[in-house]
Amino acid sequence: MTSLLVTGCAGFIGSNFVPYYLEQYPDYHIINLDLLTYAGNLDNLKEISEHERYTFVQGDICDRGLLERLFTEYDIRGIIHFAAESHVDNSIKNPGVFVQTNVIGTFTLIDVAYKYWMEKSFVFKPGYEACRFHHISTDEVYGTLGETGLFTETTPYAPNSPYSASKAGSDLIVRSYFHTYGMNTVITNCSNNYGPKQHNEKLIPTIIRKAIGNEAIPIYGDGKNIRDWLYVLDHCKGIALVYHKGQVGEVYNIGGRNERNNNYIADKVCEILDALHPKAEGSYKEQLQYVEDRAGHDRRYAIDATKIETELGWKADENFETGIVKTVEWYLSR
Repeated sequence: MTSLLVTGCAGFIGSNFVPYYLEQYPDYHIINLDLLTYAGNLDNLKEISEHERYTFVQGDICDRGLLERLFTEYDIRGIIHFAAESHVDNSIKNPGVFVQTNVIGTFTLIDVAYKYWMEKSFVFKPGYEACRFHHISTDEVYGTLGETGLFTETTPYAPNSPYSASKAGSDLIVRSYFHTYGMNTVITNCSNNYGPKQHNEKLIPTIIRKAIGNEAIPIYGDGKNIRDWLYVLDHCKGIALVYHKGQVGEVYNIGGRNERNNNYIADKVCEILDALHPKAEGSYKEQLQYVEDRAGHDRRYAIDATKIETELGWKADENFETGIVKTVEWYLSR
């Protein structure tokens, strides 16, 4: 049984990843290290809370002593690193927390792994040659796009928010441990995820929550900001594939090829709610309200997923129109 440390599993993507991974890879024991900040919720993992190959540990990735104990106790042979502060609005209000968790936390985690797995630069301890550090990142590190073009793995970094800057910093730390120390690392940068278990502050859960609560549904600026939307389970499948099959030291962009602007997202969610959970009269679209734009709001993100599609055979199973129905149905069931 191989022990895999997966950080931040009580959050949105991690809590979708763990049940999928446990089902697909029966030879792995997952140790979930999560601080349980406001974005983490163990209810997201209740379906596997008693699973014999799952262990939850509450703790901070910045706590070197805790990490060293976990590596020794469980003989950690791999890491998939989700844990991060990720809410852009919060990074604007309190950027220091993002630097601490995303930059210092990632450094602490990979440095402990290096010292546990390797004797020195480019020399693994016997039996630890296959140990891998997989860092989960975001397309926001690339900045913003014009009306055309796509982010590729070679797009220069140009982060525009404290959140994306902190993620860019963590990416570069992981890159440095591959080039300087010879660690077995991979990085994945994803587009906007959506689906079950997402924190209620994010766009799609906010639209659903405000609509059903008969409140104004806030849309930033003119609503024409464009994102490439990726169904969370498709992302989880891509992560597992890269962890097991990705080339050492490489970066893989995971995107859904589903560019939609916020106006379209809001209209589509309201349309589905009108069908599945109709109001007594009128449409939920009547509750849409434009509000002051977010500071530094990037205009467009879109990922070119050609590399992971051609090299590893990954392809998103959901397009936005199928995935969003599943998403709304999940929230309504709760």
